[in-house]
Amino acid sequence: MAKEKISDEELIARIDQEITDSLGYGDEVSTQRENAMEYYYGLPFGNEVEGRSHFVDTTVQDTIEWIKPSLMRIFASGDQMVTFTPTGPEDVDSAKQATDYVNHVFMKDNPGWEILYSWFTDALLQKNGIVKVWWDESDEWNREEYKGLTDMELQALISDPRVEVLEHTSPGVEEGDAYGSGPSEGHHVVITRDTSKGVVRVENVPPDEFLISRMSKTIQDSSFVCHRVKKTLTELREMYGDVDPDDLSSGSDDRPIGNERASRYQFDLSDDSVVWGGGEKHGADESMWEYWLHECFLRMDYDGDGIAELRKVCLVGSHILANEDIDRIPFVSLTPIKIPHKFFGMSIADLTMDLQLIKSTLMRNLMDNMYNQNFGRYAVLEGQANLDDLLTQRPGGIVRVKSPNAVMPLATPPLQNYSFQMLSYLDGVRESRSGVNSNTQGLNDDALKSHTTATAVAQVMTASQARVELIARNFAETGVKELMNVIYELVQKNQDKERVVMLNNEWVEVRPDMWRDKMDCSVSVGLGHGNRDQQLMHLSTMLNFASQAMSGGLRIVTEQNLYNMGAALIKNMGFQNVHDFLTDPEQAPPKPDAQQDLDKAEMQLKKGELDIKIAEVQIKQQKLQMDAAEAQVDAQLKMAELQLEREQKRAVAIGPT
Repeated sequence: MAKEKISDEELIARIDQEITDSLGYGDEVSTQRENAMEYYYGLPFGNEVEGRSHFVDTTVQDTIEWIKPSLMRIFASGDQMVTFTPTGPEDVDSAKQATDYVNHVFMKDNPGWEILYSWFTDALLQKNGIVKVWWDESDEWNREEYKGLTDMELQALISDPRVEVLEHTSPGVEEGDAYGSGPSEGHHVVITRDTSKGVVRVENVPPDEFLISRMSKTIQDSSFVCHRVKKTLTELREMYGDVDPDDLSSGSDDRPIGNERASRYQFDLSDDSVVWGGGEKHGADESMWEYWLHECFLRMDYDGDGIAELRKVCLVGSHILANEDIDRIPFVSLTPIKIPHKFFGMSIADLTMDLQLIKSTLMRNLMDNMYNQNFGRYAVLEGQANLDDLLTQRPGGIVRVKSPNAVMPLATPPLQNYSFQMLSYLDGVRESRSGVNSNTQGLNDDALKSHTTATAVAQVMTASQARVELIARNFAETGVKELMNVIYELVQKNQDKERVVMLNNEWVEVRPDMWRDKMDCSVSVGLGHGNRDQQLMHLSTMLNFASQAMSGGLRIVTEQNLYNMGAALIKNMGFQNVHDFLTDPEQAPPKPDAQQDLDKAEMQLKKGELDIKIAEVQIKQQKLQMDAAEAQVDAQLKMAELQLEREQKRAVAIGPT
C-alpha cells in the first residue's frame, strides 16, 4: 500500500530534526573550528595574569601560511590544472578541447585562483574546505534606451520575447523630463533586455555555513546536507520570485548559530552587533532586511512511492520557498588529513594548536624572567625606604632610605638552557607533524655553507616536502578532481549552444553537448618528482638525450616528443605561454609531398651523374692535351739532338783550323 505524500509540516519537522542532529551545528566540530580560528589570529587564551607577560605564539598561523605557497604553486602555476583523457580514438580531439575549456571555465569564468586560495585555507585551518558549484541560469536584465525609432524598428524591437518595455513616447507627443522638452520625432523607448546566459558558478562556502549528517562519509552519500546563509529580502526575491516579508516573519528562525561565525571576525571587529548586522530587520529599508536561508538537500520518500529520492528544500524559518527533485548535491569538499570512514578530517591547526599553547607558556615565563633580571626585585625594610622612589624606574634615580641596608636586591634565577632546548624540541615536533621547517622556509643559513653538498640539501628538502606533497595529493584526489568532473558534467548537460572562446591563443568554437557523457580526469600537478629545480634538471637531461638520439638517427624520438619536452621545460621555468617560444609540430606548416621529395632527389641524382660524366670528358680532354704537349716536347728534343749531332760531324770533317 502506497504511502501518502509528506505534508509541509512533516517536512519542516524532519528538516528541523536533521539540522539539530547534524555536524557543524554548535557541536564539538564547531567548537574545534572556533578554537582553530582564535589560535590562527593569535588571540589571548583567557588564562592571562595581570602584571605578567601576555605573549601569544603564532605557530598555527606560521605553519599554514608556509604550506599555502607550495600548494598554490602546485595547482595554480600552470595553465592546465586538470587533463581529460579520451576513452577511444574518436575522443582525442574532444578530450583535448574539454581539458582546455574546463580549465578556462574555472580559472577565467570564475575567480579560480581566489577560490583555490580560500578553499585550501579553510581546509588547512578548519578541517574541511567546501565549495559550491552549480549551473546558473538566473535572469540578468540590462536597461536600454532608444530614440527616433520608426514604426518598423519599434515593432522589430518589441517583438523580441526577451525585451520588456518600460517607457514609450509616440511621435508628436510631448516628451517628459526623461527625454527633454518638445514633441518627439519618432518613437522613444526605454526597455529592459534579458541578457542572461547559463554559466557554471563556483563559490566558497564558509565552514560555519555548512551542515552535514553526523553519520556521513562523503557529501554525495549523505542523507542530509544544508547550506545556511544570510540573504536580504531583495536577494530572496531575485532567487524565488515575489516573497512576502510577512510570510517570512511568521515562521521564527530561533535556531542558535553559535560562536563559530563570530570568531571569524574577532580579529578586527569587537562589536558582535556589527558582525550580525544588528538584527534581521535592521533599518527602515524593508528590501535590505536579512533572513537566514536554509538550503537543504535530503534523501527521503517524499511522494510516498517507497523509494527515497534526493530533494532540495529551501526555507526561511518555517516558510518553504522551494521544493524540487535534483540529481546531485552541489558541494565539493577537501581535507588535508583524511580520516577513513569519516567526513571531517584533521586540519593543520589540529596538529599544532597544542604546540602554540606550550610555546606561548614557555615564552611568557622566559620573558617574565628577563623582565625581572633587567629591572630586578628588591627586599625593603618596612618603613625604612620611600616606596615611590623604588617604583619610579629611571636612570640615575635616587631612593631615599632611613637606615643602611633598607633596600636589598633579591637574586633572580638565570635563564636556563633547557628552556631554549624545549623550544627547539617543539619546533622539531611541528616539523615532523606538518613538514614545515627552516629549510622549506628558506631560513637555514647552514644549508648555504660550502661543506653542505647540494645532494644533502636536496635530500632534506625532499623529505620535508613529503608531508606537503601528501596534503596536495589529498586535495587533488578528494576535491580538485571531483570539482573539475562536476564542471565537465554541468557544461556537457546544460550548454547546448556554441560558444567562441580563446583557448591556447586561438579562437575556438566549443560545443560541450557534443562531448562524451563522462571522461577520465587526472590532476596535472607535479607530485612525487622532487622540487622544481630537480624537475628542470631532469627535463634538461631528457631533452639533451632526445636531441642527440634524433640527430644520431635513432628512431625512438619524434618531433612531437621534443616539443612536449621543451614545453614542459618552459612551463617549469615559470613561463605560461609556450607558443611564444615553440611551435607545435601539429600546427606547423605542412611538409612537401613525399613524391615531390622523391622526384627532387631523383633529379639531384641525375644531375650528379651528369656532372660526373662532364668531369670525365674534361679529364680526357686534359689528358689528350697533356699527351700532345709531351709529344711536341719529345719532337723538339729529338730535333735538337739531330742538330747537335750534325754540327759535331761537320766539325770533325773540317778538322782543326
